[in-house]
Amino acid sequence: MSNTRQETTAYIALGSNLGDREQYLADALRQLDAHPDIYVAACSHIYETDPVGYVDQDAFLNMAAAVKTSLTPQELLAVMQQTEQLLGRVRDIRWGPRTIDLDLLLYGEQEVRLPDLIVPHPRMQERAFVLVPLADIFSHIPNTSFASLERQLAKLDGKEGVKLWKKMHWPSVSGHSAS
Repeated sequence: MSNTRQETTAYIALGSNLGDREQYLADALRQLDAHPDIYVAACSHIYETDPVGYVDQDAFLNMAAAVKTSLTPQELLAVMQQTEQLLGRVRDIRWGPRTIDLDLLLYGEQEVRLPDLIVPHPRMQERAFVLVPLADIFSHIPNTSFASLERQLAKLDGKEGVKLWKKMHWPSVSGHSAS
Protein backbone atom coordinates (compact mmCIF):
# COMPACT_ATOMS: atom_id res chain seq x y z
CA MET A 1 0.00 0.00 0.00
CA SER A 2 1.35 3.38 -0.94
CA ASN A 3 -0.74 5.43 1.50
CA THR A 4 -0.15 5.84 5.20
CA ARG A 5 -3.89 5.63 5.92
CA GLN A 6 -5.32 2.74 7.91
CA GLU A 7 -5.73 -0.46 5.91
CA THR A 8 -9.22 -1.98 5.86
CA THR A 9 -10.55 -5.31 4.61
CA ALA A 10 -13.41 -4.86 2.17
CA TYR A 11 -15.51 -7.52 0.45
CA ILE A 12 -16.58 -7.25 -3.18
CA ALA A 13 -19.06 -9.29 -5.21
CA LEU A 14 -18.17 -9.91 -8.85
CA GLY A 15 -20.50 -11.08 -11.60
CA SER A 16 -20.47 -11.51 -15.38
CA ASN A 17 -22.88 -12.94 -17.95
CA LEU A 18 -21.59 -11.64 -21.28
CA GLY A 19 -18.72 -12.89 -23.40
CA ASP A 20 -15.95 -14.87 -21.70
CA ARG A 21 -17.45 -14.61 -18.22
CA GLU A 22 -14.54 -16.25 -16.41
CA GLN A 23 -12.05 -14.01 -18.19
CA TYR A 24 -13.97 -10.88 -17.17
CA LEU A 25 -13.89 -12.01 -13.52
CA ALA A 26 -10.14 -12.67 -13.74
CA ASP A 27 -9.51 -9.36 -15.52
CA ALA A 28 -11.46 -7.45 -12.87
CA LEU A 29 -9.45 -9.11 -10.08
CA ARG A 30 -6.18 -8.30 -11.87
CA GLN A 31 -7.23 -4.67 -12.38
CA LEU A 32 -8.13 -4.26 -8.72
CA ASP A 33 -4.96 -6.02 -7.57
CA ALA A 34 -2.82 -3.84 -9.84
CA HIS A 35 -4.01 -0.68 -8.06
CA PRO A 36 -1.29 0.54 -5.65
CA ASP A 37 -3.79 0.87 -2.78
CA ILE A 38 -5.67 -2.40 -3.26
CA TYR A 39 -4.44 -5.93 -2.59
CA VAL A 40 -6.72 -8.88 -3.41
CA ALA A 41 -6.24 -11.07 -0.34
CA ALA A 42 -8.69 -13.92 -1.03
CA CYS A 43 -11.26 -15.10 -3.55
CA SER A 44 -14.18 -17.47 -3.44
CA HIS A 45 -14.83 -20.22 -5.91
CA ILE A 46 -16.80 -19.30 -9.02
CA TYR A 47 -20.52 -20.10 -9.09
CA GLU A 48 -22.91 -20.19 -12.02
CA THR A 49 -26.14 -18.51 -11.00
CA ASP A 50 -29.57 -17.81 -12.37
CA PRO A 51 -30.25 -14.14 -13.18
CA VAL A 52 -32.22 -12.12 -10.62
CA GLY A 53 -34.48 -9.18 -11.36
CA TYR A 54 -34.35 -9.10 -15.16
CA VAL A 55 -34.45 -12.85 -15.88
CA ASP A 56 -34.49 -12.84 -19.72
CA GLN A 57 -30.70 -13.17 -19.96
CA ASP A 58 -27.91 -15.72 -19.73
CA ALA A 59 -26.69 -17.21 -16.46
CA PHE A 60 -24.06 -15.35 -14.48
CA LEU A 61 -20.73 -16.39 -13.10
CA ASN A 62 -20.42 -14.94 -9.60
CA MET A 63 -17.70 -14.84 -6.99
CA ALA A 64 -16.53 -12.72 -4.07
CA ALA A 65 -13.17 -11.25 -3.13
CA ALA A 66 -11.64 -9.89 0.05
CA VAL A 67 -9.39 -6.90 -0.58
CA LYS A 68 -7.06 -5.01 1.72
CA THR A 69 -7.15 -1.32 0.95
CA SER A 70 -6.16 2.08 2.31
CA LEU A 71 -8.78 3.74 0.10
CA THR A 72 -11.96 5.18 1.59
CA PRO A 73 -15.21 3.39 0.68
CA GLN A 74 -15.98 6.12 -1.88
CA GLU A 75 -12.49 5.90 -3.42
CA LEU A 76 -12.75 2.11 -3.62
CA LEU A 77 -16.16 2.41 -5.30
CA ALA A 78 -14.65 4.82 -7.85
CA VAL A 79 -11.87 2.33 -8.67
CA MET A 80 -14.47 -0.46 -8.99
CA GLN A 81 -16.58 1.66 -11.36
CA GLN A 82 -13.48 2.55 -13.42
CA THR A 83 -12.69 -1.17 -13.64
CA GLU A 84 -16.23 -1.91 -14.84
CA GLN A 85 -15.94 0.81 -17.47
CA LEU A 86 -12.52 -0.42 -18.62
CA LEU A 87 -13.97 -3.91 -19.06
CA GLY A 88 -16.88 -2.68 -21.19
CA ARG A 89 -19.71 -2.47 -18.65
CA VAL A 90 -22.79 -0.83 -20.18
CA ARG A 91 -25.72 0.16 -17.98
CA ASP A 92 -28.74 -0.12 -20.31
CA ILE A 93 -31.13 -2.33 -18.35
CA ARG A 94 -31.39 -2.41 -14.55
CA TRP A 95 -30.03 -5.83 -13.48
CA GLY A 96 -29.45 -6.54 -17.18
CA PRO A 97 -26.62 -8.35 -18.98
CA ARG A 98 -23.11 -7.13 -18.25
CA THR A 99 -19.49 -7.92 -18.93
CA ILE A 100 -18.66 -7.26 -15.30
CA ASP A 101 -20.46 -6.11 -12.19
CA LEU A 102 -18.60 -5.15 -9.02
CA ASP A 103 -20.52 -4.46 -5.80
CA LEU A 104 -18.97 -3.27 -2.56
CA LEU A 105 -20.55 -5.52 0.07
CA LEU A 106 -18.68 -4.73 3.26
CA TYR A 107 -15.98 -2.24 4.24
CA GLY A 108 -14.52 -3.34 7.56
CA GLU A 109 -17.10 -2.70 10.25
CA GLN A 110 -18.14 0.62 8.75
CA GLU A 111 -21.64 1.62 7.74
CA VAL A 112 -21.89 4.07 4.86
CA ARG A 113 -25.11 5.86 3.87
CA LEU A 114 -24.59 8.06 0.81
CA PRO A 115 -26.76 8.63 -2.27
CA ASP A 116 -24.45 6.49 -4.45
CA LEU A 117 -23.12 4.04 -1.84
CA ILE A 118 -24.70 2.02 0.96
CA VAL A 119 -22.51 -0.37 2.97
CA PRO A 120 -23.23 -3.05 4.03
CA HIS A 121 -24.81 -3.65 0.63
CA PRO A 122 -28.57 -3.30 1.21
CA ARG A 123 -29.63 -6.46 -0.68
CA MET A 124 -26.75 -8.84 0.02
CA GLN A 125 -28.65 -10.72 2.75
CA GLU A 126 -31.36 -11.60 0.17
CA ARG A 127 -29.02 -12.96 -2.49
CA ALA A 128 -27.62 -16.47 -2.41
CA PHE A 129 -25.39 -15.60 -5.38
CA VAL A 130 -23.63 -13.14 -3.04
CA LEU A 131 -23.78 -15.04 0.27
CA VAL A 132 -22.59 -18.43 -1.02
CA PRO A 133 -19.30 -17.04 -2.47
CA LEU A 134 -18.87 -14.78 0.57
CA ALA A 135 -19.20 -17.83 2.82
CA ASP A 136 -16.27 -19.42 0.93
CA ILE A 137 -14.05 -16.54 1.97
CA PHE A 138 -15.38 -16.19 5.53
CA SER A 139 -14.89 -19.88 6.23
CA HIS A 140 -11.12 -19.45 5.73
CA ILE A 141 -10.59 -16.10 7.47
CA PRO A 142 -10.24 -16.05 11.25
CA ASN A 143 -12.34 -13.62 13.28
CA THR A 144 -15.11 -13.17 10.71
CA SER A 145 -18.81 -13.49 11.40
CA PHE A 146 -19.10 -16.77 9.47
CA ALA A 147 -21.72 -18.19 11.87
CA SER A 148 -24.15 -15.32 11.21
CA LEU A 149 -23.57 -15.68 7.47
CA GLU A 150 -24.36 -19.40 7.65
CA ARG A 151 -27.58 -18.62 9.57
CA GLN A 152 -28.60 -16.11 6.89
CA LEU A 153 -27.85 -18.63 4.13
CA ALA A 154 -29.99 -21.25 5.86
CA LYS A 155 -32.97 -18.85 5.74
CA LEU A 156 -32.64 -18.10 2.02
CA ASP A 157 -34.78 -19.64 -0.66
CA GLY A 158 -33.31 -19.98 -4.13
CA LYS A 159 -29.93 -21.54 -3.35
CA GLU A 160 -30.74 -24.15 -6.01
CA GLY A 161 -29.96 -21.41 -8.57
CA VAL A 162 -26.33 -21.27 -7.34
CA LYS A 163 -24.07 -24.04 -8.64
CA LEU A 164 -20.33 -24.46 -8.12
CA TRP A 165 -18.79 -23.79 -11.52
CA LYS A 166 -15.04 -23.81 -10.82
CA LYS A 167 -12.80 -23.94 -7.77
CA MET A 168 -10.50 -20.93 -7.53
CA HIS A 169 -7.26 -20.46 -5.69
CA TRP A 170 -6.04 -16.90 -5.54
CA PRO A 171 -3.43 -15.73 -6.51
CA SER A 172 -3.37 -18.23 -9.37
CA VAL A 173 -5.41 -15.69 -11.35
CA SER A 174 -2.74 -13.02 -10.84
CA GLY A 175 0.99 -12.63 -10.61
CA HIS A 176 0.66 -10.06 -7.80
CA SER A 177 2.24 -10.98 -4.48
CA ALA A 178 2.03 -9.56 -1.01
CA SER A 179 5.73 -8.75 -0.89
